[in-house]
Amino acid sequence: MFDAEEFISEAVETLKQQIDDIAIIACSGGVDSAVAAVLAHQAVGDLLHCVYVDTGFMRKGETEQVEAMFAAHGIELTTVHAADRYFAALAGVTEPEAKRKTIGELFIRVFEDEQVKVGAKYLVQGTIAPDWIESGGGVRDTIKSHHNVGGLPEDMTLGVVEPLRELYKDEVRELARTLGISVAERQPFPGPGLAVRTLGDLTPERVGVVRECCAIVEEEFEAAAERGEMELPWQYYAALLPVRSVGVHGDVRAYGETIVVRAVRSMDGMSARYSEIPHSILQKVSTRITNACKGSVNRVVYDITHKPPGTIEWE
Repeated sequence: MFDAEEFISEAVETLKQQIDDIAIIACSGGVDSAVAAVLAHQAVGDLLHCVYVDTGFMRKGETEQVEAMFAAHGIELTTVHAADRYFAALAGVTEPEAKRKTIGELFIRVFEDEQVKVGAKYLVQGTIAPDWIESGGGVRDTIKSHHNVGGLPEDMTLGVVEPLRELYKDEVRELARTLGISVAERQPFPGPGLAVRTLGDLTPERVGVVRECCAIVEEEFEAAAERGEMELPWQYYAALLPVRSVGVHGDVRAYGETIVVRAVRSMDGMSARYSEIPHSILQKVSTRITNACKGSVNRVVYDITHKPPGTIEWE
């Protein structure tokens, strides 16, 4: 049985041995990077520089929430606004693996810029077991590259430290609860963010649609769970498909894109079953999305695919 207290003690000691100079960590606001940051901060204190990159692919209100969370833990956080760099690098990139690789390379380049400023020698990451297993581990085929695994440039100059590498999501959540981290129960969010929930061209406008739709899905599902109308899924979100269909707005025919809603039940992300969401709740979600995104979205569908065969994220 997993012993969180014992793991924390051992991880802190290991990190003290691994990090003998200035280190830098990407703090996305998710539970994985938050736990890695708190452990590393306990181990090496001011040798650790925590950096949050606003890629332009974050959830609604994410930047403000992340800054508040780290302030609450007494950890200094540097915010880098890099949306323009990401959109420029991804212009015309639509193939899923190419997106992840491009995001991974830029992810490292941004941190190498910060490395120059602080003189960092190490990069601490919140990589967990499903990340590297899905990115290909020896005899296993690559399912998809994770931005903090498959996208690492060959000429990267930082030493990589991954204190959570052998853990699964449920174990990381237990660590977060033990450490008193507020995002302990927060649902998983992909490293590349909304970029892999925006299928096709990545533009600020299309990503903005996904951001609003994801917020609607989260608000409606969480409110319904609070009312006892459904169990909260392990992961739930909206993705924008580059599939257009004819719709009607008032008396005018419209040609808009499609939003797919995805919700799954899982323990560790390695396998998952789609969540059977009550139709009344899905109807509320659909109505809110089509009202909020008039002119861009006119159809909402629900994904009933398990993992396998489908992965949890669409890209």
